[in-house]
Amino acid sequence: MTRPTEDLSGKAALVTGATSGIGAAAAIALAAAGADVIVVGRDRRRGDEVLDRIAATGGTARFIAADLADLGSLQGLVDAAGDVDVLVNNAGLSIWGATGEFAIDDLDALLALNVRAPFFLVRAFAGAMAQKGEGSIVNVSSMAASVGLVGAAAYGATKAALDALTRSWATEYAPSGVRINSVAPGPTYSNAGPREVFDAIGATVPLNRVAEPAEIAEIIVFLASARASYATGGTFAVDGGRTAA
Repeated sequence: MTRPTEDLSGKAALVTGATSGIGAAAAIALAAAGADVIVVGRDRRRGDEVLDRIAATGGTARFIAADLADLGSLQGLVDAAGDVDVLVNNAGLSIWGATGEFAIDDLDALLALNVRAPFFLVRAFAGAMAQKGEGSIVNVSSMAASVGLVGAAAYGATKAALDALTRSWATEYAPSGVRINSVAPGPTYSNAGPREVFDAIGATVPLNRVAEPAEIAEIIVFLASARASYATGGTFAVDGGRTAA
């Protein structure tokens, strides 16, 4: 039996929220695995920086500007992207706050980006994957979906919804050869704040540190590849052991 590989040559991989953090690391790692990457984000300057990093290692990629909270922009992304073999729903919004003081507009914003946008994109791309008999979708969730965290009621609920969608989509599309999984990172360095803030959170997990975005990207590439050919419907914790504690 031939051993499956992580070779994604000839595959088109679309990554949302790919101009920084986990999304950028995933785009770079997918390109290194041979995929033709579609880098999606709102900031063209940051998008070009990711394209330059991919080109420097011999990879191929293009940038599409899109605001995934806007339905018209989502449709424009779908039209511009064309055929997609791998979809990484990484773009997300994180707003924390006490429930009694949480603005309903903020709740709507979380739902639009963390739930509606992935639903829209799976609805748009999974059908064509199913017609080809193959494809992989990776949704980036969070440990907040399964761990009760003060101030994370709204955010955690949107990520739990994404995990529930993952399970339902996996059963819906498995007969057509399309695999759909989630990864649930713990504290990961991003552009959202100083490293010292993340380090304080990292001290609460069993591995006693914060993840680098590239560590999360490794799991995403694995799930996108033939190496994970029997994996679908799962939520893979990449949280330094936080949900196991």
